[in-house]
This record gives sequence, structure tokens and C-alpha cells, in this order.
Amino acid sequence: MQLTSSIPIVDLFAGPGGLGEGFSSIDDGKAFNIIVSAEMETSAHQTLRLRSFYRILRRKGKNSLTSYYRYCNGETTVPFDKDTLSDWEEAGREARQITLGTKEGNKALNTILDKVKIGPEKPWVLIGGPPCQAYSLVGRARNRGKPDYVAEDDPRHYLYKEYLRIIHRYKPAVFVMENVKGILSAKIDGQPIFHTILKDLENPDHVFGGNTGRRYRIHSLVSQTVFDSKSKIETFDPRDFIIRSEEYGIPQARHRVILLGIRDDIDAIPGQLEKQKRISFKVATHGLPRLRSKLSKEADSNKLWAEAVKQHLAELARESSKKSNLKRLNAALRKYKEKISSSLHTGGIRLKKSARLKPKKTELAKWYEDSKLKFWLNHESRGHMTSDLRRYIYAATFAEVFKHSPKGHEEFSLEGLRPNHANWESGDFSDRFRVQLKNEPATTVTAIFQKMGTTSSIQTHASAAA
Repeated sequence: MQLTSSIPIVDLFAGPGGLGEGFSSIDDGKAFNIIVSAEMETSAHQTLRLRSFYRILRRKGKNSLTSYYRYCNGETTVPFDKDTLSDWEEAGREARQITLGTKEGNKALNTILDKVKIGPEKPWVLIGGPPCQAYSLVGRARNRGKPDYVAEDDPRHYLYKEYLRIIHRYKPAVFVMENVKGILSAKIDGQPIFHTILKDLENPDHVFGGNTGRRYRIHSLVSQTVFDSKSKIETFDPRDFIIRSEEYGIPQARHRVILLGIRDDIDAIPGQLEKQKRISFKVATHGLPRLRSKLSKEADSNKLWAEAVKQHLAELARESSKKSNLKRLNAALRKYKEKISSSLHTGGIRLKKSARLKPKKTELAKWYEDSKLKFWLNHESRGHMTSDLRRYIYAATFAEVFKHSPKGHEEFSLEGLRPNHANWESGDFSDRFRVQLKNEPATTVTAIFQKMGTTSSIQTHASAAA
């Protein structure tokens, strides 16, 4: 295959576009070009379109990005102007709001892909991560609490077949499929679903019939493991496909299964990722303004927040003084009570940058810092009930002293820390009040009730307390 231009990308179950962002950043956006991204959720789709718009303008060069930056900096209410309206419309043709797995959604995607004329004749790449709620450990724990839940009837277990259908029909040269590591232990009818997925991806004809003569080799990106037509699934170790991102220069302990499929008529052997120095939460967030959480379900102000936190610290200090094994914790609780600031901000969609708060000029900072932005975007804390605030300020102090985030009812043993959760002592959600450790890579940010997850806002408490 001769490559004369950037390689087309099709991104399915795209979310806000994380995988696509990675491909689009290679060689300053010249190596790959996303031609279609599909996502059903409205907010994620809006992000997809805005980022598509950014890439289109970036490729045009010169001052093309002016309207985009004016929007980001709050100077306009839309990201386009009369000169870039056509580019905004082009972004809408790339980023599509489509519900895959439905008759209408599948038909819409087929129409788009037929129109752009992708197929085995020219190199193109399929990427995406079919929904993972049914595979994740947390999702499965929640499902166990539903008396009428039947895994075999959960359609989310089978959405990977919509991804597989595109492989079978349009035969990409390469595909990259991402999912949570819980997929390795998920079972349907007592059988590991990951084994089924591997065999289906290796030979899509097995699912959809026909004899296209095209199969795939499934490679790991962190080992020499390959699954192909000669592999025996019974002796195969699926853990070889887990990428632990903190080992490769990413400041987050995000563990994901990533499968690299290469069509069997292509003679290519990929290399493996090289391990990098671990990057801590502290380094990654250096220079960002410190925030406090909001108080929910009651009046909120800097003063009221500081008073509430100080009261919790004082009460926790009294409780911990009664336990001989918590002397160090007691001392830290009393110390932080005197350090609580009543001048912290809660952040916002746009938070004005301060000249005295700048990221260190590291390679990481160069990647995420944009001097054309006058604001920190989406740097905002969420609200907590004062009872949860007590738990987080305790957890942040505990973590500072003992170098790990407290887990479960045994380490949340002081008065007023037990939440009113029926499964508190089950062990299923023992880290629901997890906090970040400043000298370690961050843990994965979770989502709860379609809002920013509890772990995402804990940095506020950790920085306020420590």
C-alpha cells in the first residue's frame, strides 16, 4: 500500500474523542485524519464537534483559529464566524450523533461510510471503545444488587458486535479497540466474554457468515503476545493486553485493555510501548489554581465553607485522640485546622489565569498548556453535603499521614464518617471516598449519576487540607 496522504480514521463509540485526540496529535495532525466519529450522548458529541472544528482550522494555518479562541476566551457565544461557518458545518459532518446498535443508527453510519468510500483497497483505521458499563467491576457490582438483572439479557454486553460489523463489512487495515480491564473477567453463560470477543475479532466471518478471506492478528502493545488463527484460547493469557498507563508517562493509573488488530494480508509487526518515568498528580496539576468544593443543600460562601471544614477537623481531632494508633493522624488534623483558607475559589467554566500560577515548563506542560487561552477552562469543583465534606477532609488528611487513601468501614472508623449506604460494609465500594496522593499518579476518575465523579473533586480537599 502506498501512502500519499494522511490515513483516514473512523471512530465508533467515540465519547468526547480521547482515542481520536491521540491519533490526531501524531506528526502535528498530518499522519491521521478523522473522517467520521460517532457518539450517541449529546454533551460528548458537542465536544467531538468542537474538537473537529479545531483540527480543521489548525490544518488551514495562519490566523484560522481566531474565532475558536475568541469563543474559548468568552468573547463570543459561538466558536465560528462568517469566515469559518463552512468549517463548522464540515465539523458537523465529521462528528455525528448516532446511536449504534439501533436500526436507524446503523443505517446512518453505513450511509456515511459508503459515501466516503472506505474499504480494503485503501489503508484506513477503525478505532473506538464499545460501552464498558456491563464489563466494569463497579458496574457488575451494581448489577448484582438488581434482583431481576440477567447478564445475558444486557444489550451492552453485545455492543462490541456493532464495532465488529464495521470490521466485517469495510475491512480496515488496522483497528484499535479499547475497554476496561473488567472485560477480562466478565462472563456470559459461565464463559469468559473476552475469549469470545478475541475469536470474533480475529475472524468476523465467524459471526456474520460468508467467506471474505480476511482475518486479523490481534497484537498487544506492551508485550509480544499475538492472537491469531493458530492460537489456542485455553492457554492464552488475556492480561497481556492490559496497558497500565502510569508506566508509560501518563499521570494517571488508568488500566485498560487495548487490542491492536492488523489485517492478515498486511505484513507488519508493531513495536511495544517503552516504559517511562512515572509522573505524579502533583507534577501534572502544578500551576493550577487551588479550589475548594461547593457546599450543597445549604448556603455556600468561602467563610461558611471554611467554618464547616474547621468544625469537622476539630471534631475528628477529638475523636482520633481517643485512639492510641491514630496519634499522627490527630496531630495532622489539628495542624490542618489552622491552615484552612477562607479565600479559595470554587472555579468555573472559565477561570482567569494568574501570572503567578504557571505550569512548570515540562514536556507534559507543553502538551496541555496553551498560551492563547486566557482562562483555565472547566476548572471547577462540585458541591458536597457537609457530611461528605467531613469524609473527604478526613480522607485527605489520612492519606497525607499514611500515604494511602482510606478504604471501607474499618479505616473510616471515627464518629460521623459512616455514610447511610446499605452496602457500606460489603466491600464492593470500599474506595468510594478515595482521594488522590500528590506524589503518585492519579487514580482513575469515575462518573456517578451522570455527574463528575466523587474522586474527581477530591484534589480540592487534598490541596486545601495539605
